[in-house]
Amino acid sequence: MPPETHFTMIRKTKILSIALLIFTLNQSSTPVSRMEPLGPNVILIFMDDLGYGDLSCYGALDIHTPNIDRLASEGIRFTNFLSAQAVCSASRAAILTGCYPNRIGITEALFPASQIGLAKEEMTLAELLKQKNYSTGIFGKWHLGDSPEFLPLNQGFDEYLGIPYSNDMWPVNFDGLPAKPGTNKYRFPPLPLIRNTIPIDTIKSLEDQALLSGRLTDEAIRFIRKNKKKPFFAYIPHPMPHVPINASATFRGKSKQGLYGDVIQELDHHVGRIMDALKTEGLEKNTMVIFTSDNGPWLNFGNHAGNTAGLREGKGTSFEGGQRVPCIIRWKGTIPAGLISNQLASTIDLFPTISKLSGASLPDKKIDGIDLSEILKGKLQANPRKNFLYYYRKNSLEAVRRDNWKLVFEHPSRSYLDQEPGADGFPGAAPEQVIMKEALYDLRRDPGERYDVQAYFPEIVKELKLLADQARADLGDDLQNVAGKNNRQPGKVSN
Repeated sequence: MPPETHFTMIRKTKILSIALLIFTLNQSSTPVSRMEPLGPNVILIFMDDLGYGDLSCYGALDIHTPNIDRLASEGIRFTNFLSAQAVCSASRAAILTGCYPNRIGITEALFPASQIGLAKEEMTLAELLKQKNYSTGIFGKWHLGDSPEFLPLNQGFDEYLGIPYSNDMWPVNFDGLPAKPGTNKYRFPPLPLIRNTIPIDTIKSLEDQALLSGRLTDEAIRFIRKNKKKPFFAYIPHPMPHVPINASATFRGKSKQGLYGDVIQELDHHVGRIMDALKTEGLEKNTMVIFTSDNGPWLNFGNHAGNTAGLREGKGTSFEGGQRVPCIIRWKGTIPAGLISNQLASTIDLFPTISKLSGASLPDKKIDGIDLSEILKGKLQANPRKNFLYYYRKNSLEAVRRDNWKLVFEHPSRSYLDQEPGADGFPGAAPEQVIMKEALYDLRRDPGERYDVQAYFPEIVKELKLLADQARADLGDDLQNVAGKNNRQPGKVSN
């Protein structure tokens, strides 16, 4: 080979090496924010009135939920997970803002034409994730104000398909026939199905109700596929198994637990469809799926209600049957598979946990949730939440909890005990003014809250009463006629 040619080749090699070095240095000097991995896609599936004992992986008998069970086996299952309040609107305000609902003025259940709603000044999960350019969609029940100014597109969501409040707020009787003039149901307007801001259909019959879960899931899957190349947040608050319940023809008669079991198994099927879509689109490893419920079962509906797995009372109470709910979180490759956490946690904790995992900044206003990400990483001995406040009925502090100790204060309550339940869609009695006496429960030994042990542990009672005093100073307590210093107002319909 001539010397000139050999020299030329060496020179070209050096030039290429220098170019490669310059390229590498330029890449390493890229701003850190551009090099950080994107946060996970987030899918939040929120059932309505699902009981703690309604899923196979939580001990259900004769109801089979293989898809939800698979979520649990591939992620983490919480056994001590609480709704923020055992009623529709309050629980939804809490999960979307990370606040006790009474802090932000949303308590109980809002009715059609409500004059209040979730204040636009409160940051929702959708608005939190908008900081990181997530696409956001809700497919299901909203129930945080049906005035146009409160609907999802004004609360950080890009898309909405669903109903504005509970599926029983319609002019249809419990038997599925049109409500008669003078009856309670007759006062309700037709139940609209809204796309974004416009009603596109009316839910008129139990057969329409039977198709709703499938329609909402179809829309959620469309949204997932549409946004698969950027981060997304899909909020799927199913209207069922809140009554009235109905299953589509494919699932009717398929379970050994009657229509209620059919509905749960159909909902499980739709969870499976979401999981299949993630797998097909290659999104399993960068998507966190959260499955939980707004509160426990509405027990006076008998065979159309769920199962508390032996916990006391149900929806509309601050006993464990009303507020302890299933919670499963899967994020393949990040959350170790097959974990079970027995630590105290709540729906309000999802907001700061998602904030931490996505890198989005928390709001300036005070929230009540606590980051659970250490538990999700597999540190099962981590105990971020030590206390919990059981507020209900506007702003009444009915109980407080520290670890497994729960002090219930004397208060009027709904009660299902010793009441004959209804059947086939009709409710039984559930008195609302039953006086519950003060009692201390050790939930580790007595999750059914049957045995008052305050006489044996006076120091625990004293400790919990101090916690209650601190809560009252912060949030108030109608039972004690105490106004809180840090409550915020709900949004009000503008005139």
